[in-house]
Order: sequence, then C-alpha cells, then structure tokens
Amino acid sequence: MRIQFLLGSIFFFIIFIALGFKWDIYWSIVLFYLPIFLLGIYDMFQKKHAICRNFPVIGHFRYIFESIRPEIQQYFVENYEDGRPFTREERSIVYQRSKKQLDKVPFGTRKKVYDENYEWMTHSLTKGKVDEDSLYVKVGSSQCHQPYKLSLLNISAMSYGSLSSRAVEALNQGAQLGRFAHNTGEGGISPYHLKGKGDLIWQIGTGYFGARDADGNFSKEKFKQKASMDAVKMIEIKLSQGAKPGHGGILPAEKVTKEVAEIRGVPEGESVLSPPTHSAFNGPSELLDYVQLLRELSNGKPIGFKLCLGRKSELVSIIKTIVDRKIFPNFITLDGGEGGTGAAPLEFTNSLGTPLYDALIFLQNLLVGFGVKKEITVIVAGKVISSFDMAKLFSLGADSCYSARGMMFSLGCIQALRCHNNSCPTGVATQDKNLIAGLDVEDKANRVFSFHLNTIKTFSKLLEASGCSKVSDLKPDYFYRRFSGGKAKNFREIYPVCENEEYIKESMPDYLNHLWETAKKDAFV
Repeated sequence: MRIQFLLGSIFFFIIFIALGFKWDIYWSIVLFYLPIFLLGIYDMFQKKHAICRNFPVIGHFRYIFESIRPEIQQYFVENYEDGRPFTREERSIVYQRSKKQLDKVPFGTRKKVYDENYEWMTHSLTKGKVDEDSLYVKVGSSQCHQPYKLSLLNISAMSYGSLSSRAVEALNQGAQLGRFAHNTGEGGISPYHLKGKGDLIWQIGTGYFGARDADGNFSKEKFKQKASMDAVKMIEIKLSQGAKPGHGGILPAEKVTKEVAEIRGVPEGESVLSPPTHSAFNGPSELLDYVQLLRELSNGKPIGFKLCLGRKSELVSIIKTIVDRKIFPNFITLDGGEGGTGAAPLEFTNSLGTPLYDALIFLQNLLVGFGVKKEITVIVAGKVISSFDMAKLFSLGADSCYSARGMMFSLGCIQALRCHNNSCPTGVATQDKNLIAGLDVEDKANRVFSFHLNTIKTFSKLLEASGCSKVSDLKPDYFYRRFSGGKAKNFREIYPVCENEEYIKESMPDYLNHLWETAKKDAFV
C-alpha cells in the first residue's frame, strides 16, 4: 500500500498539472490534499503502528472505528438481550423509570423461559398489603445512639473525582427528594455532596481521604470534624470492593484536578492509588476497636464496614471476634465480585472476588447461625437494577441494597465504557469541564428521584403479588432458577439456609468447624 500511496499521489499531481492551473481550484485542492499527503508520508516512516505504516492514511480508520465500537454496538447491533455489563433491556428500564415514561412491556416476555439460568418468582392467590414504613430498615444496634432509617434502595459508593461535580450534586439532590441515602465513595465529602442536602453515608477507605494527616494516616481530629455534620448519617469502613478486591482505589491523573486534590489531600495531576489495606488497624480485633473508635468520635452514629468476600476464613475470623467480644458493627456491606468501577485491571474485574449470591448466603448463615444477625444490618451491592434484583437478594437475607450503575444510567450514562479515560460523553464520569457542562443538575436530580421512586413502587407491587406485607416475609422458597436439562430448583435448595443460632445449638458443618477453630482475633489469616 505504500507504493500505491506514492503512485496515487504522483498521478494526482500529474492530472492536476495537465488540467492547467487555476488559483482558486489550486488552493482548495492544496488545503484539502496536502495534510493527507503529509500524514501519509509520516505514516510510511513511523515505526509505532504497523497497520498505518503498511496502509498509509487509510490505516487510521481502524483506530477510528475501534474508538467508537461501543456506540456502533449499542445503536446498530444490540438487541434487547445483548450488551455487557448491562443489557439494552436493563438500561432501558432505568431510562424509562427515570424519565417517567411508559415502562410496560408489550406482547409477552422476550426471555426464553426454558433456557438454563432463567429465574422467576412465585406469586400468591392472597394479596399482601405493604406499609410504607416497611420500605425502610433501621440501622443501629444496641450499641448505637443515633440509628438511621435506611431506604431499601440507595446510591452506592461513587467518589467525586471519579464522577463529575454535577453528577455528584444531582445524585445528592435526588437522594434528598426521595428520602434515600447517598454513599460518598472513598474520595471524601466534597461540597457537591452537601449542596443537595441529601443524607450521606461517608465511606472511609484505605487512603482516609478527608480524614488523613499530611502523611496519609488516619486523623481523629479531621474525622470527628466531618463525622459531626448533620448530613452524615452513617460511616462505612471500606475493606475491599467487588470490582478490584485487594487492589485499592484508582483515580487517573487526568481526573485529579486542583479541587479534587484539595478535597482528598493529595498532589494535583498525579494518579491516586489507594493502598490495598488499612494502616489504622490489622486483624479482626483491631477492626472492631476501630469500629468502636469511630462510633465514639461520631457521637454514636451507625458504623459498619464494606468488603467483597475473598477467603472465607477471614470473614469467619471477623464474625468469631464479634461473637467473642460483643462489639457489633451496625451494618456490613457486601459487594459482589460482579461490582463495577471506573478503572481496574482486567484480571481483577473478571476473575477476583466472590459473586454476590454466594457471598450473601455465606455471610447470612454466619450471622444467623451464631445469633448476631439482630444486631447487624446487611447491605448488598452488585448489579442491582430492578425490583426483581432486590427481591431475590432480600429473600437470601439482605436488608437493603446499593445501586451504582443503575443510578448512573438515571443520570444519563449510556454505557459508553469511557469511565477510565476522562472522556465520558454524558458528563457523568469525567472532569472535562466541556463535557460536564452538558449535564443539567436539576433535570438529572429529578431523574434519579424518579428512578428510585418507580423502582420502589414496582418492588411494593411484587411484594404484594407474592402475598407478602414486608421484606422479611420473602423466603428463598419463592424464587426459582432453571438448570441444564430443564430442571429447576428454588433458592433454598440452591443456597441452604440455616436457622437462628443453629451453629451454637448444634454442631457446625465440618468445613465451617475447621475455619472456626483455626480463626484468630489478631490476624485475618
């Protein structure tokens, strides 16, 4: 192609000369063709891209098409069941509910109900009646002086810096309108988290952003100052997250503006890599001491921790220490390995961390089996989009849900998959001022509010259709999943549930007994 490019260029100039010079045509052609000619010459001699070197100029189309591949896939190729990590159908239901559009489906289900992994919920001939108070859960055990009424659906942890200022402001304003909570993410409390006057769950990560000293260590004074804010209703210690467990947070340098750097207490224009582990504590016993410390510094607000289940022995060691020391975190947030993030290595996103359903039933059985569930609220996160997603998780023991990407869709996110390079076209996950300008706070706040409202309404109808009046009435027996060969099992058969204090009253399963006996208070491993 290099020879063809040169011959074509020579042929073009010969034809041009043969036709005679006309200055108006001459300059038009020069201005159009000269940049292409120079680009072709550059392509022929550069050594970085073999395709452009072998195919001058036209080789660039490969990179252009590659850059807009997600958009081409979405707009021209996908059907309702296609699209990853969320299908077009899943995204559409969020858009419709956030915009108050018709969210009904015509002509029956598109699902192949006899295919493997199809799931359904059973209904009852007796209709339940849901009270509005049952759509909230009290977070705060006997060791908490300022309990909080938490909605069944809340905004998951997404930091300012990862999200734009207007996105954060719209989320918080939407939370205020709908009376649900907004998790700050580990990036600290920004002014945009406070503008909407919505309730906050302040997340404390391994970087201690907003509560750190000059050396990056936890600062009691700075924590106490922010924890005393009226907007802060709960505090969540982040141990790990589903999309990149054991890795620590990543904020690319292009997103670390002057303002972001000031809020987090980090250098401007440098990538922020949170440590994979905490420096303020080490081991289950010190973790509980830290929980107690934060509870005292915050004047008795609910304190909990978030983790993605990794080695089961480590969670067992935490629960054993809770049982022995009688220091209760007010809540545990469980993040599934299918959770999302703006940036993470492929291997961490795809292959590390326990999926949510497997992790949830393991945690639930530990809490119930050892008789401490009544003291601890369980919040879950991991691809929660619809009220059916919520109902399944509640049947397995969850008390409340977080949604991150669902809330992003309600802001206008189109799943362009550009969260990591600061070029989000909708102004949601970027610090580019030109892109942020396109996001209207008032409009998007109302959409966040509407998505939450309509999802909760649909959940209430599902609850009533199943003959239930409150979340705790949902049982794993009411949900089924089809397996190969057309056979189906209910969730109780798939995920065996233990009874209250079963592990105390009776012998534990052999695998759990070994983990319990070898668990240590002073070390996770």
